[in-house]
Amino acid sequence: MKKTTIGLIAGTRGFFPASLAESGRKDIITKLENSGFNVLIPAEDATAYGAVESLADAKLYARFFKDHDEEIQGIVVTLPNFGDEIGIVETLERSKLEVPVLVHAWDDRTDKMDMAHRRDAFCGKLSVCNNLYQRSIPFTNTTLHTCSIDSKEFESDLDRFNQICRIVSGLRGARLGAIGQRPNAFNTVRYSEKLLQDSGITVSTVDLSEIISSAQNWTDDKAQKDKLKEIEDYGPIVEGTPSEHVKRTANLSLAVEKWVDEMEIDASAIQCWDSIEKNYGCATCLSMSMMGEDGKPSACETDVMGALSMLALQLASGEPSGFLDWNNNYDDDRDSCINIHCSNYPKSFIGGEFEIGNLDILGASIGPEKCFGALKTQVKAGPMTYLRISTDDVKGTIKAYVGEGEFRDDPVDTAGGVALCHVDNLQGLLGYMCENGFEHHVAMNRSLTADALKEALGKYMGWDVYQHKG
Repeated sequence: MKKTTIGLIAGTRGFFPASLAESGRKDIITKLENSGFNVLIPAEDATAYGAVESLADAKLYARFFKDHDEEIQGIVVTLPNFGDEIGIVETLERSKLEVPVLVHAWDDRTDKMDMAHRRDAFCGKLSVCNNLYQRSIPFTNTTLHTCSIDSKEFESDLDRFNQICRIVSGLRGARLGAIGQRPNAFNTVRYSEKLLQDSGITVSTVDLSEIISSAQNWTDDKAQKDKLKEIEDYGPIVEGTPSEHVKRTANLSLAVEKWVDEMEIDASAIQCWDSIEKNYGCATCLSMSMMGEDGKPSACETDVMGALSMLALQLASGEPSGFLDWNNNYDDDRDSCINIHCSNYPKSFIGGEFEIGNLDILGASIGPEKCFGALKTQVKAGPMTYLRISTDDVKGTIKAYVGEGEFRDDPVDTAGGVALCHVDNLQGLLGYMCENGFEHHVAMNRSLTADALKEALGKYMGWDVYQHKG
């Protein structure tokens, strides 16, 4: 995973020990770099003690950050002593980066309360945060009001902030692809491109006929041969599957990937059920699964908001996301349910064995010879985060719900790609979804990243986010 690049501001105040600012700056740079960040900060001799105190310091730091605005994904503010709140907020306001900001303050120790060692960062942090609030600059707080940079709490804060920065930088400027029109029966996947554009997210479209034509007329034999080998290596194909069916899927994958690459698409949604099967002769599941495994998530039934949800989860965790239906109750266990899709799950999302065969339900109605490409399996047990982002066109807002749960491995005897999901107070979540008009589709990821997603989507993207905690 690519390292997150952050700008660093170390605060100081004239009548507090400058030695604490000097050592604090050096120590936190080392900590951040060891935690996987690229750190950008002006040279130590650019300001007194390498810290920010005056308006002149703020202007210098702001110019430096502006010069690196295409690199910086977040800002860390650290207070080794009380700090100067005006210098810090002027730096942030003048730089105009509009990236996530983490505010950290150092602990005092009762055995070092003499004037050479007393920090007063406990108090200074309140002043910094008050000024950020006054200027409507959103920021992320640490778990503890003050803490050692070597504490487990601060290390957890850095991990979470890293996730927040990846989510925000990845969504702002994201490019989504809508391949084909919304299936007529799926009013649930309606959405507003204009609301997405207002958040910096662009949607590009292509008619399904163009993709089908590209696949049918594919002439690059080497690319086709390489794709067939990639499919063979990806997972076991049901015995007896005609080679022509696999070749058809390979050509579809090549056509979709070509358009995705040309349009620089970050996540896509494809019209599937049942146009592509009737008009081309295979399912899209395998093509979507392989793209998802390669870091380009793809959602079913032209569910663009589902694709965005998959992308957000992937940005948070660095792992591929699955796309599922909230589908069935699990007998009388009201905190568990069965989620299903045909499926297009990336193989690392599945986490175990699977086979590639025909769509079961659609194959029974239009013929299995038109329906090759579904990944059949039960998702392996483990922790998961679920997310659904939706445009609320009536209210003119973007909304989401997010939470954590787990996949369980109790067997479920049914067709398709199955996931047995456990969520504390699942009935409360389902009630919230019904009352607030959320869709039956959901994105899931084998990670625990709900806190970071809530902060990133709510505080920094400005969306209405409900975090379900059971």
